[in-house]
Amino acid sequence: MVACIHEQLPQPPEADHPAEHPVVAVLAVIAIVVAILLIMWARFEVHGTGDIEAALDEEAPVHVQPEEQRELDAAVTANRFATGLSP
Repeated sequence: MVACIHEQLPQPPEADHPAEHPVVAVLAVIAIVVAILLIMWARFEVHGTGDIEAALDEEAPVHVQPEEQRELDAAVTANRFATGLSP
């Protein structure tokens, strides 16, 4: 078996892999911010703000789950963690 040393490996020419221009990086960040703002705007246009106001309102009714449902949710969550299926 023959070992390959670093000098024997083919080196790509620098022209094939130019460094990223800073303007491209700034434009990418601006595009990400614009996309996030457009998604938020579309969410407000489609769904409105009623659900957000209700969630933030102190007088909103509190949804209480039955004991059986809470136990089932806890078991499902525990199984997801045990099998590695949780994010």
